[in-house]
This record gives sequence, structure tokens and C-alpha cells, in this order.
Amino acid sequence: MFRIISKEPLSPTVSLYKVEAPAIAAKALPGQFIMLMTDEKGERIPLTIADRDRVEGSVSLVVSSVGHTTGKLSALKGGDSLAHFVGPLGKPAEIGNFGNVACVAIGYGMATIVPLARELKAAGNRIFSIISAPTKEDLLLPERLGAASDKMVVTTSDGSAGEIGWVIEPFKALLASEQINRVVAIGSLCMMKLVAGVSRGIKTVVSLNPIMVDGTGMCGACRVAIAGKTKFACVDGPEFDGHAVDWDLLMSRRCSYPVDVAAAASSYRCQCCAQW
Repeated sequence: MFRIISKEPLSPTVSLYKVEAPAIAAKALPGQFIMLMTDEKGERIPLTIADRDRVEGSVSLVVSSVGHTTGKLSALKGGDSLAHFVGPLGKPAEIGNFGNVACVAIGYGMATIVPLARELKAAGNRIFSIISAPTKEDLLLPERLGAASDKMVVTTSDGSAGEIGWVIEPFKALLASEQINRVVAIGSLCMMKLVAGVSRGIKTVVSLNPIMVDGTGMCGACRVAIAGKTKFACVDGPEFDGHAVDWDLLMSRRCSYPVDVAAAASSYRCQCCAQW
């Protein structure tokens, strides 16, 4: 069993979990992920490592309550335990002195991009970060990324924090004003596709965690075409060259079962109190 040290709500649907896992914390590197099961009969889900503390022996995760298992996870609190917690999995991010690096993130990516930005800054890079959310309340610990950045732009759809808008326009402005040598994008498939479309000619790394299911390469759900070759996000990634991804094929597969997923999630929700 793996004890949840703490749970911190970040927004109405997103929480930051700190889990006691010293063996994983000792080896985890930016870009890697874990697989967890809330209980012995639960499903396995992959979650990107948002941080790790080797002294404390803890691993931090950002979880959005969107489905069956994440709903069950959201019902847990500090002091509760997880049945299984396996990792670190996946290939770590490439760290080097590239020059000026643009870090673009939305959603859970605002938290999971922090360890990468921190390591890239320590390697001598200048970090330009751009994050976006619908409202101020949906921003996930922006101060953490801000501390790892030389400059950070925040945008919200309603203008409640930072500039009004989304990440793409400030990203275009950044490319026009700075010599960017590398781009890292973490978030929805749509956002990463658009970032890769704008950054032609610049090495662009995207994280394909959103399509992972099994985490071992056996289920085939995270199959993706990279430069015409079949890869699996969980074992060959999760980071890939954004310009080599067949985005149209990937997104058509990713959107095949939204109705089924929603039905599965709602079937486990208590109809009288809307709790898991």
C-alpha cells in the first residue's frame, strides 16, 4: 500500500497529491510517469510525475477528476492509501543546454512541465513559459512554473488573470520577438498540434501522455505514427518530435469513444449524491 501524504485542491476538479514512494522518488526524472490503482479491483491509470522529493521520499501528481478512476481517486484524502503505485515509467525528457526554451502548457501540463523547466534552467537555458486557463481559478500553481522561468506569460479566457486569450497568440508573439531554440508543449492534443504547427523549423517536443492507457505497450491504445513509423507513447515516449507526429490520425483515434467513456464514468456515480 502507498500512503497519500497530502491532498491539496487546486481547482474545483483538480487536486495535487503527494504520495509516499521513496523508491520511485529516488529514480524519477522529468517527463516520466507512474501507474496507479486506487484499489485491488480498480483499473490502472497513468499519471505524469509533477514533482518528486528524494529527501522526503515522495512523488507528486496532479489529478483531474474526469472519469471513473480519477473520480474514485478524488474521494481519497491525506492518510488514505493506494493499492498499487508503479514507476518511474517511460523515457525521461532530454535535458541539455539548447539556449532559449519556450515551455507552453495548459491544463495538467501547467504542473507537470515544472520539473522539466526547472532542469532545463539548471542546464543553462533561458526559460520562456506560456500558460493558459479558462479562469484564474483554473490556473494550477503558476508560481511554481514562474520560479523556474526567466519570463512567464499567463492568459485566461475571461481575463481574470494575466492577458485575455489563449496560448497560441502569445506563443506566436514570443517566436517573433525572441530567438527560440527549442519548444516544449504539454497539454491537450489540440494545443500541442497547434503549437507544432506554429513552430516549424524549431525543435518541438510534445508529451503524448493523454493517449496512454496500459503503460506497458501491450494494449496498443497509445499507438501513434511518428515519421511514418508505429510507436507506443508509454514505452517509446511519452515525448516525441511534434513535427513528426501524425496528428490527424492520432486525434481521430483519440476521439473514437467519448460517449462510451462518459457513460462508463456516470454508471459508477451514485445517482442520489453524485459521489463515487
